[in-house]
Amino acid sequence: MDISRLNLFPIKSIHPTPAALLGPGAHEMIGVSAAQLGMQRVLLMTTGLRGTGIVDEVKGIIEAAGVSVEVFDKVESNPKDYNVMDAHVAYGDAECDGFISLGGGSSHDCAKATRVVAAHDGRTINDFQGMLELENPILPPHIAVSTTAGTASEMSFAFVVTDTTTGPNNNKFIGAADQIAPSMSIDDPVLFMPLPADLTAYCGMDVLAHASGAYLSILDNTPSQGPALQAIELTFQWLPIAVGNGYDPVAREKMMYAQYIAGMAFNSAGLDITHAISHALSARFDTHHGVGNGISITRTWEHNLSGNYPKFARMAGAMGYDTRGLSDVAAADLALEGMIRLADDLDIPQSFTTLPDYTKSRVGTNGFPSVSAEPADIEHLTSHAMVDVCTATNPKLMTPESMSALITDALVGTRS
Repeated sequence: MDISRLNLFPIKSIHPTPAALLGPGAHEMIGVSAAQLGMQRVLLMTTGLRGTGIVDEVKGIIEAAGVSVEVFDKVESNPKDYNVMDAHVAYGDAECDGFISLGGGSSHDCAKATRVVAAHDGRTINDFQGMLELENPILPPHIAVSTTAGTASEMSFAFVVTDTTTGPNNNKFIGAADQIAPSMSIDDPVLFMPLPADLTAYCGMDVLAHASGAYLSILDNTPSQGPALQAIELTFQWLPIAVGNGYDPVAREKMMYAQYIAGMAFNSAGLDITHAISHALSARFDTHHGVGNGISITRTWEHNLSGNYPKFARMAGAMGYDTRGLSDVAAADLALEGMIRLADDLDIPQSFTTLPDYTKSRVGTNGFPSVSAEPADIEHLTSHAMVDVCTATNPKLMTPESMSALITDALVGTRS
């Protein structure tokens, strides 16, 4: 056998995605879908949506199908280990038999993690880190209903949870297994419309981080390449419109699809250091995941540019640039310029230390410190990002020195 013909990752893993209902009015099917999955009493898990009317509306839709509902609205942004364990207690106390998560990635990730705990007799979620071989692969049914266009957690086979047991040096970890994918995902752009402009922008940058990270990943997963490029194309065309007018139905629907197909891409292709840096920052300072990606992505694109000029050139074409007659290097430079311009146009903060008081910001509250660029912070953030699973699939090999430089620039620098 001529092993020189083998790639670094010759065998590709394609991970499952759930059954899905996508499009305007899809959320009207939540109750019927829950009943079809055999649910009789569900734990409806959400974050800060109580009082917006969405929770009451969804609760009513579920109950109209003959399924009773217990609401758990204590999920925090960047869900914590104690959120998961509290939800497990609520699930047991209410004698529930299924989950419905309503919101963005925090709600969905917390629900997915709670399902794992429920299937393993209440063991702490901190025991379930990395690629998992679940002792009990039969998890309670779960419907994930999105109210944002960014995370794609409603259709992925992993969750991200913050381990708070290590004091100030919190660890944000990923748990993944094929069985963790929800039983069904529901994306309805009607539910996205009330999302404020800043969070719309931040979530949209998460879509771009998913799509570009999957496209550039050294896993080089061919089935993920097309969806990744299409997600980039849709986001560059429609995200500015969705930010400018959240009630534009076409823009909201297009971003719904961009989110979903970017999830299809990264679910099997992996990501890059944009996510590794954002994970580290949100674990330490409780920053919004999307804004973390928005601040990090221009830095990581610039760093990774020489790792794959041809792919960056193709991304420039998806972003709407005419690259005919240009070298791959020149076209790749256009991609970076376009990302910087989009971040500026959407008012993505220049750095983590210049974060504004954005919608639902939790920075500096609940025991988390304000963002700091002290040497000890940079050292911890670098260590966290270096062992993040997303760093392993980055198109360029990272060293502690190169990671530290990127994190320092993201903390206190400005976009190029």
